[in-house]
Amino acid sequence: MDICQVKGRAVPATLLGELVDRAPLLADPPALRARFAQDGHLFLRGVLDRDAVAAARREVFGRLHAVGEVASPPEAGIFTGTSRRAELEPDRGRFWRSVSTGPRLRAVSHAGPIAAVMAAVFGEAARPQDYIFLRAGPRGRATDLHFDYPFFTRAHDRVCTVWTPLGDVPVSDGPLVVVEGSHRYRDLIDPMIGHDISANPERRAAFGTDAIEFARSRGTRLLTADFEAGDVIVFGMYLAHGSLDNRSPIDRVRLSCDVRWQPASLPIDERYFGEDPPGTTGAGYAELNGAKPLTQDWHVR
Repeated sequence: MDICQVKGRAVPATLLGELVDRAPLLADPPALRARFAQDGHLFLRGVLDRDAVAAARREVFGRLHAVGEVASPPEAGIFTGTSRRAELEPDRGRFWRSVSTGPRLRAVSHAGPIAAVMAAVFGEAARPQDYIFLRAGPRGRATDLHFDYPFFTRAHDRVCTVWTPLGDVPVSDGPLVVVEGSHRYRDLIDPMIGHDISANPERRAAFGTDAIEFARSRGTRLLTADFEAGDVIVFGMYLAHGSLDNRSPIDRVRLSCDVRWQPASLPIDERYFGEDPPGTTGAGYAELNGAKPLTQDWHVR
């Protein structure tokens, strides 16, 4: 891997580790689930169709090209530094919902091989939330460390996040990073239990320290990889994660999506299901960072 950075600082080698490909365990689902319980995450290389991922990437970047945020050819994902989104698409939520429900994107995020992968992870039929977090991050952007628990567990906590890079995302472009062993940090997890982020929205999910200092204070490592189209990483609600800085030398936008999956037999959280789900705050897709023009700054949620 190339040099990884968080908030402009290189991650020390002693605090950095590379994700291990667990895709071979898909042939042995009980072993796959045992590894998931042990590690709190599963990095799975090449489980999606690369051509389908490329089609989803073209679809999304084509929409951002149409509002002046991505240069030609759109699939390269090069940020223009400008935006006409507010002028051409004044209804942010409606625009981002239309981008997030594109058929080629959904063919990757909600159907195809990922459904079989998640059935193996849960040991039973799985279903995805309809609501998708589509993230387009230009150079200079990053996502702070956080847990997913406060957001998606109103009905139960048998929920997994599937993070999918929509194209190759080397470490220079700011991919996902997970904190090794953080699913066992009961001192941080236990105080969250029962908390409903909707009832207390002023409480931030992000940690109060950056990833480097957090890993150092815990004597652990930040795990990441040079992600490729077709890869996914699956993790539970109690794994601390964020992203590296996007420091692409060519101003390439990091494009990814994350979708929550659960056993099909369990109750659903109505906020994230349906044709036009209300989302965490009730604002629908307008509440997401992705709904903001790429020229506008954003935070973890």
